[in-house]
Amino acid sequence: MKNKILALTFTGLLLASCGTKKISANDLAVNTPIETSLDLVNINNDRVPVTIDPGRFTVDQVTYRLPKVVQGTYAVSDFGKYVDDIKAYDYDGNEIPVKNVDANTWTISNAKELDKITYLVNDTFDIEEVGGIGHDTPFSPSGTNIEDQNFVLNLHGFIGYFDSLKTNQYKVDISSPSTFVRSSALHEVGTKTSDDGKSTTASYTADTYFEITDNPLMYGDLDVETFQVGDINIVLSVYSPSKKHSAKSLKETVYKMMKAQKAFLGDINSTPRYDIFLYLSEGKDDSPKGFGALEHHTSTVVVFADAMPDEALAESMIDVVSHEFFHIVTPLSVHSEDVQYFDYANPTFSKHLWMYEGVTEYFATLFQVHEGLVDEAEFYSDIMEKINYSKQMDDTMSFTLMSENVIKEPYKSQYLNVYQKGALIGMCVDIIMREESNGQRGILSLMKELSNKYGKDKPFEDDKLFDEIVSMTYPSLGEFFNTHVKGDIPINYSEYFDKVGLEIRKGKVEGNYIIMNGAPILSGDPAKGVIFFTDMVSDNSFWVENGAKPNDIIKSVGGKALTFKNANDILQEIYMWKPGQDVDVVLVRDGKEIEIKTKATKTFVTGEGLLEKADATPDQKELREAWLKG
Repeated sequence: MKNKILALTFTGLLLASCGTKKISANDLAVNTPIETSLDLVNINNDRVPVTIDPGRFTVDQVTYRLPKVVQGTYAVSDFGKYVDDIKAYDYDGNEIPVKNVDANTWTISNAKELDKITYLVNDTFDIEEVGGIGHDTPFSPSGTNIEDQNFVLNLHGFIGYFDSLKTNQYKVDISSPSTFVRSSALHEVGTKTSDDGKSTTASYTADTYFEITDNPLMYGDLDVETFQVGDINIVLSVYSPSKKHSAKSLKETVYKMMKAQKAFLGDINSTPRYDIFLYLSEGKDDSPKGFGALEHHTSTVVVFADAMPDEALAESMIDVVSHEFFHIVTPLSVHSEDVQYFDYANPTFSKHLWMYEGVTEYFATLFQVHEGLVDEAEFYSDIMEKINYSKQMDDTMSFTLMSENVIKEPYKSQYLNVYQKGALIGMCVDIIMREESNGQRGILSLMKELSNKYGKDKPFEDDKLFDEIVSMTYPSLGEFFNTHVKGDIPINYSEYFDKVGLEIRKGKVEGNYIIMNGAPILSGDPAKGVIFFTDMVSDNSFWVENGAKPNDIIKSVGGKALTFKNANDILQEIYMWKPGQDVDVVLVRDGKEIEIKTKATKTFVTGEGLLEKADATPDQKELREAWLKG
C-alpha cells in the first residue's frame, strides 16, 4: 500500500434467485463454487443488492463475516459496517433468524435449512470524512464506490466468507447496464445479456476467498488501454469524471515507468498481466479523500484528484504505482506466515514492515535514478525529504515493535514512517551490502535470493528472518538490524553517505512551494475558515520573489477558492508545481487582495541537502556508481 503522504499532512494540518443444489457446503469440492451475485442495475438507495448461496450445510450453526482488515492495509476497516438489511432464507423461501455478533460477523443457528443470504451494501467513498490511513473509514483504494457512472468493486467490501469455507471456489455474477465498460482482474468465464438488451451479467471465478479480495474490478464510464511491456500485458483503466484525463493520455507515462521497472528487476519473476485501476476524485463532499494506492498480486487500485494537472498526475503515477508494482517482490513473493495465513477477522502482523513497505518504497525511488528517469540531484533530494519526514516521527521506536503492533497506539500513528525511515533502512542495507561485496551485491540481489528460496506459496518464519539474511550475507547487517531496526537507536545517515562520497550540509537547497525541510509553510484558522502562510514563507525564494509575506491568506489558486474542504486537492496541486507552469494565486493581506500571476520557477530554501563531497575518493565514487547504477 502506498498512501500519498501529503493528504494526511495537510489534513492533519488543517484540520436474486433461490438456490436449488443440495450438496453439503461443509464438504464442498474445490470445483463446486459458492455462488454470489451483485446487482448493479437495481440499486437500492445507493446500495448494491448482494446474494450469497453457499450450498447446503450439515451443521447447526454457521458464521458469516466480512473483513475487519484486508491484506495490504495496516488499519481496521470493518467492512461489515456497510452492510444493511441482511436476511437469510430457507429452501422454502421463508426468512430465518440472523444474529449480528459484531460489526463484521453474523451467525445463523438453523443452518441446515439455510438456502441463501441477501443484504445491501453501502459504498465507502461517499462517507469519507478525512480519508487516508488510520481513520474511521477504509483507505480509499481499498474502499468501494457506487454511483451512476462508476463502480469501484473491491470485492472484500461486498462479499464475505463462512469460517469453514474460505478455501472453496467462488462464482461471482455481476449484473450491470449493458452500456457499462467492464474491467476486471478476476477471471471472466462468460456473459449473458437480458432479453431486452439493457443489462448484462458477467460471470467470474475465484479459487479461494483470498482471490476474491485480491482481484478488484471497475465498472462504468471507463477509458481502458491495453499494451505490452516486455512479456507483461498491462491493462490501464481510468475513470475521470471531467474527462480531463484518460488511459490514452497516461499510457506513455505508465509504459515508460513499467519498462524501466522491468529493466531494474531483471530476472525476478513477474506476472504475465498487470491491471491498474485509476479512480480520479472530483473533490466533492462525497468524493474519496485518501489519495494513494493498494497493491494486489497482479493489480493495483489508485485514487488521485481529477483536478491534478497532467504533469503532476503523471509524476504521482510514477511515484505511487511503481511502488505498488514492486510489491510483486515483497510481500507478494517474500512474506511471513502472518501474510500467508492472513486472518481477516483477527489479524496478526509481521515484524518486517521495513521490508514489505520500506524496501518496496526504496525500490520505487532507486529505480528512477538507476534507469535514468531522474538525475542524481533529484534522487538525493528525494532521500533528504524522507530523512526530514522521518524526523517528524518517533525515531527511537523499534521498527519491528511498531510493525507487529501497527493497528494499535502508540504504534498506529507511526505507520507512515514505513515510507520514510523504512525506505531509508532499505537504503542503508543496500549501501552496506555494496561495500561488503565491492559493489557486486545489493538489496535487490538479496530480495532475488529470498524470492528464489521462498516465493508466493512458501512463507518464512517471522522471528528467523534477520538471522537468515545475515547467514546469506554479512555479519555487519546483523549489527545494523539489532541496533537500528529491532533496536531503538536512530540511524546516523551520514555514516552511510560517507561510504559513497556524499554528505549532508547546510545551505541553499532546491525546495518545494509549500513544504520546507519536511514541514508545510502553511497553517489554518478553523474558526475563520482561512489558510495562511507561516513565517517559513520568508525563506522560500519563489514566494519572496513574488511578494508573499507571513500571515497572507491564500484566497484562491488557479481561480479556485481555497477552503478547508478542498485543501487536500489544491495543496496537492501546488506541491506538484513544475518550473514553467502558469501560476495564478490570489492572496489577502490586511483586507486587500494581491494577485500573483506568473510562471513557476525553481524555488530554493535554507536547509540541509544531500550533496556530493568535493574530496570524495575514487573508491567512494566507484561504490556510489555501483549503488546508484547497479
